[in-house]
Amino acid sequence: MSQEKLSVLDALDNARTQWYHVTAIVIAGMGFFTDAYDLFCISAVSKLLGRLYYFDPQSPKPGKLPTNVNNAVTGVALVGTLAGQLVFGWLGDKLGRKKVYGITLIMMVICAICSGLSFGSSSHSVMGTLCFFRFWLGFGIGGDYPLSATIMSEYANKKTRGAFIAAVFAMQGVGIIFAGLVSMIFSRIFLAVYAAPPYNEDKVFSPLFSTQPEADYLWRIVLMIGALPAILTYYWRMKMPETGRYTAMIEGNAKQAAADMGRVLEIEIHDEQDKLAQYKAANSYPLMSMEFLRRHGLHLLGTSTTWFLLDIAFYSQNLTQKDIFPAIHLVKSDTHVNALREVFETARAMFVIALCGTFPGYWFTVFLIEKLGRFKIQLGGFFMMSVFMLIIGLKYDYLKSHNGTLFAVLYGLTFFFANFGPNSTTFVLPAELFPTRVRSTCHAISAASGKAGAIIGAFGIQTYTLDGEDFSSRF
Repeated sequence: MSQEKLSVLDALDNARTQWYHVTAIVIAGMGFFTDAYDLFCISAVSKLLGRLYYFDPQSPKPGKLPTNVNNAVTGVALVGTLAGQLVFGWLGDKLGRKKVYGITLIMMVICAICSGLSFGSSSHSVMGTLCFFRFWLGFGIGGDYPLSATIMSEYANKKTRGAFIAAVFAMQGVGIIFAGLVSMIFSRIFLAVYAAPPYNEDKVFSPLFSTQPEADYLWRIVLMIGALPAILTYYWRMKMPETGRYTAMIEGNAKQAAADMGRVLEIEIHDEQDKLAQYKAANSYPLMSMEFLRRHGLHLLGTSTTWFLLDIAFYSQNLTQKDIFPAIHLVKSDTHVNALREVFETARAMFVIALCGTFPGYWFTVFLIEKLGRFKIQLGGFFMMSVFMLIIGLKYDYLKSHNGTLFAVLYGLTFFFANFGPNSTTFVLPAELFPTRVRSTCHAISAASGKAGAIIGAFGIQTYTLDGEDFSSRF
């Protein structure tokens, strides 16, 4: 049966790289740009939420989100992402990639806007509304993971498939950069317009004067801007035809696959209805059947566990940046700076780390994955992350007190090797290892395992930085 399959797939596997491949990377990649922006921009403004909504007039310090509220605000989108990955991943195999691809984008647009419009007459109601919409924002983001990876995998040719899928995922790095950049730009604008010294008439720092009421608009604007790239992408997503592999191999319609792919790619797919029917019959085993487990059980276990372990570290580092930066003196302590300045400095540090460490790592993978291979990049990335994180952990007190610059360099290198390593390869591998019929579902299970690790980072590890004690005393 494999020989009969080749005549259908050869045209797609061996198609020369064309302009539409680049177009598909951009269309799918803009979804990941939006995903990353929406997931990580909250880190730049979460401290501002505490200063606005949890200020105690009797306290000499600025307001601070309670630990459980902070974890919910920064982590609830990850819970939604996990759920969305499983639901939309399954639907992608049952209904087709295109039919559900637009739904995820619409959810992201609506919920990004509603997150910024979070309403209520008390701090609890505002945070509750924000968490509600960020959960559903994450739900839409979750669908983008398996669908974007699967669509790019099924459009790509065999020679450059890994690089194309990695390029889609690399847009996550651009989204993280823009999360810092947008937060930095708007906080700087607000500083210029609403600047006021955080001191009272006696020249003593005052939390009351350190948080301008206009700052309430800042975090809302930052969150709502996440809707813009999704809006711009929607039209082009709807114009994409269903992937030829899905139409031919799952729907069994080679004629329609040829017509669809002929509109966007210069390839020819022959009508082989009888052979396709035989192939479908020979490969109709259910997802969790013994036949699937025999063929792909270890693959699924490997893609799931490695993504789970990676995201514990990756999201823990990303979500706790706002607490690490003051500890190493990249950002001034919140007891000596007003709220707008704090957002600006936090966003600036996020931007620099992302630009110098996070972003290059993604593109090293794109350019080298076909030369070095998935295994070497993933194993090397895990090893180097471990080395740098071990150094930071063992020498934390020294680095924090005496060499914040070296701390920042080592910290940035962990992000570089996460992305020139397992953060990219864990996304690529599930899109390549599994058959067309269950590719989206298996990618969703793998990605959801990763988000389970991210949730541990958001609700577990992040707690250690939020009790007001010195960060190092927890280790």
